[in-house]
Amino acid sequence: MPTSATMKAVVLHGADDMHVEAWPRPEPGPGEVLLKVEVASICGTDVKVLHRTLMGQPAGPFVMGHEYAGTVAGLGPGVDEFRVGDRVAVEVHKGCDRCDNCIKGWYTSCLNYGDVSKGHRAKGLTCDGGFAEYAVNHINTLYRLPENLSFEQACMVTTAASPLWAIDLMGGYVAGETVLVQGPGPIGLIAVQLCKALGAARVILTGTRDSRLTIGKRLGADFTINVRTESLVERVREITGGRGADCVLECAGGPTSMQEALENVKRGGRIGVVAWYAGPVEVDMNLAVRSNVRIYAARGEGGMNSGRSLALMSAGKILADPIITHHFRLDQIHEAFHTYTERIGNALKVVIHV
Repeated sequence: MPTSATMKAVVLHGADDMHVEAWPRPEPGPGEVLLKVEVASICGTDVKVLHRTLMGQPAGPFVMGHEYAGTVAGLGPGVDEFRVGDRVAVEVHKGCDRCDNCIKGWYTSCLNYGDVSKGHRAKGLTCDGGFAEYAVNHINTLYRLPENLSFEQACMVTTAASPLWAIDLMGGYVAGETVLVQGPGPIGLIAVQLCKALGAARVILTGTRDSRLTIGKRLGADFTINVRTESLVERVREITGGRGADCVLECAGGPTSMQEALENVKRGGRIGVVAWYAGPVEVDMNLAVRSNVRIYAARGEGGMNSGRSLALMSAGKILADPIITHHFRLDQIHEAFHTYTERIGNALKVVIHV
């Protein structure tokens, strides 16, 4: 166990009011371990946390950060699943383990979401997270890191697990299908790789930035469509012989993205919604009803898909390095967020070395 009672952490006091400051070092309880955080990364959800627009945030100051990886530095009572020195990847959600959803494995939709007293944890979202020198995690949220993966790559596990959870909810199979992936951000770029790894016959990637679409092409997209310069409907019909995509992974979160998904999925097709939206969106649900389209909303990295993502990454089926574009220190957190939100230097995944 470390000897210091305090640590350096990124603490959110109010909307857009975060500071790197001394913070009490947490102590692991039963079933928990203390992690020495090595690397963390910024996600779009962290921006919502920064603005204090995310449901379930603590009312007072708390430590930000939900994508991180580290080394086990201490064991709580009763822990024999890990040892001090183990390198681990982290997933965000630890369910309450007592509600119907958690028992079914839908712990990212825990019915006690945000209720720390009942055992729920969403690290960096509803309780202290990993933008710090140390963090405490329940063993249910940890995966031993394969030797061939770095801490930086491990930070991408939840990014990969979100679209994989959507595929899981849609039935788990895309082999032989045409998949439309909307949005070439980190989640969309990993979704392309997941679909190819799972045997998709064709993957179509859409977006508005040619630079990101080019990365998607390198990572396995068979077709790319810039929706600002090409007709999405016409191109998808051309590629699919007029049928539409067998399934759509909506990773864009734009005001018209869901409408575009409905317009480009085939009759009887599936739509997996991974994106978060800035506010309510308007769609023609008659398109879904008329064509018997099934829509699956996937919250976070449920169904133990972080572990599956880690296995795919270790096997070389998911490449994280081309998506990691910028590196900062913990005390450069403001510059790191500015780089991410303003997309400076075509920023995709911005990592923080602690």
